[in-house]
Amino acid sequence: MPSEDAQTYVENALSKARVFLGRMDGKPIIADDSGISVPALGGAPGVFSARYGSEESGDKLSAKERNELLLENMRGLEGFERRAFFVCSMVLLLAEYRFFTAQEVFEGFVATRPSGEGGFGYDPIFFVPGANCTVSELASAEKDRISHRGRAGRRIKAVLDSLRAEP
Repeated sequence: MPSEDAQTYVENALSKARVFLGRMDGKPIIADDSGISVPALGGAPGVFSARYGSEESGDKLSAKERNELLLENMRGLEGFERRAFFVCSMVLLLAEYRFFTAQEVFEGFVATRPSGEGGFGYDPIFFVPGANCTVSELASAEKDRISHRGRAGRRIKAVLDSLRAEP
């Protein structure tokens, strides 16, 4: 697996897809990169979401530890300052220089404390105003319907369907 060291989600997703290019015998490859961005923190954790806090500690933090660090870094922020969004950049790679991308966001707020048992990563602290709960508290079908990854996946599926319809 390639290192996710690019500056954008789409570059990371494309890098992941290209790892499999020679192994898939001409079959389409789908890869993604995603993370959470908080405007009040200059967009952090951003593309470094999976490694958030690891540089300072020297060790890779667990999801729970990353959530705790994000909550600590947001201490004192209230209301609109807690605005955040998940980003998913998904790539459909057909050949070395032929690819399609879809990038979607899922807007919400960073909660003041974790809540819920479902999901993974930052889900326990990502509050969805329209649902009045965190992503961890959503049913998986609802999460798939409204999330950044679910929407990007549907966009890529539409591209695949359109390609199948070509002569």
